[in-house]
Amino acid sequence: MPPRPVLHEVMSAPAPAPAPTRPSPPPPTQPSTPPPTRLWTPKRVLVTRSAAERPHGQRILARLEAAGVDDVELLPGDRLPPLRGDGDRAAFMAAKDTLAVVVPPPSKRALQPIPPSADWRVDLAEGCPAHCQYCYLAGSLSGPPVTRVFADLDEVLAGLDGYVGRGSVTSATVERGGEGTTFEASCYTDPLAIEHLTGGLARMIEHFGTHDWPGPVQLRATTKFDDVAGLLDLPHGGRTRLRFSLNAASVARRFEGATSPVPARIAALGAVAAAGYPVGLTIAPIMPVEGWREEYGALLDAVAAALPAGADLTVECITHRFTPGSKTTLLDWYPRTKLEMDETRRATKRGKFGSVKHVYPKETMAELRGWFEAAVAERLPQARFLYWT
Repeated sequence: MPPRPVLHEVMSAPAPAPAPTRPSPPPPTQPSTPPPTRLWTPKRVLVTRSAAERPHGQRILARLEAAGVDDVELLPGDRLPPLRGDGDRAAFMAAKDTLAVVVPPPSKRALQPIPPSADWRVDLAEGCPAHCQYCYLAGSLSGPPVTRVFADLDEVLAGLDGYVGRGSVTSATVERGGEGTTFEASCYTDPLAIEHLTGGLARMIEHFGTHDWPGPVQLRATTKFDDVAGLLDLPHGGRTRLRFSLNAASVARRFEGATSPVPARIAALGAVAAAGYPVGLTIAPIMPVEGWREEYGALLDAVAAALPAGADLTVECITHRFTPGSKTTLLDWYPRTKLEMDETRRATKRGKFGSVKHVYPKETMAELRGWFEAAVAERLPQARFLYWT
């Protein structure tokens, strides 16, 4: 086993300020934020040799030590060991409790478009420690659901200039051209879920906010977590849009395990908006549960109450869907789930390469879309409605 690398920099989140001797109201532009409701502590961390040699890998090692993570294994090479368990369920749980710090192949640095969200997908990591029973990663990533953090972040950031102005989702469109060239950081992970261990999102925000870009740009990230205190004072320059994935109370309660509660996410949304960030509301996955109009209406009212005046807000609406492969995987992961995945109650949508996706029937989709578009316009009149899917 190689010696532990020298740690040149520690990027830990700032500690909460001590309570004042006399109570005083927080500044209006920087509201106090409660401590995070949930921080993930992996039971096992694997670090490949190449990752440990990278500056970002060393920063992650320092943060892991500061967080009190004990089981950190520095591997002699770049191959991860197999994760075994007593049966498929045990192997799944072992994988979900594992963080791997790796260097992906150079081909990963060739960015891909990610419609309808952004021009380009830029990955901090793949995998997520949450237990959402509808998880879209079940149909996107293969193998055990280990959260893999990429240690080549500095090289990735250094190569982004060449993508500016070349996108087709936002930067080349009339509707969203004002967003500039957009880079999505949360396609295959929840970056805030692991931020206390990696510091990667803060590093990206600082780079986007301070770098001399060849054109207008925007970093985009979506989260189901609320640990935003370490992001509020960053020099973001208005170039990062932090979006919070929210859902009806009954949906979140039943299907979004190991995430921050919805009220905590809404409070975090208000805090980052008050810190000057452009923000977003991602309502996903929308489900027509019993009383859905009342529940989603209450959600929109809560968001409206939390946002400061003049907040730059976008809204994205994503209905629930699944594929044959994701259904099989999700039932393996969560065999007792009550999530509705009945193909006979769905319409089948086929991709140009023959892929199959089960979505809500046309009539249901029309009813949902009509209600959401009207409700968002009424309750959040300042918001820009980006897309419905």
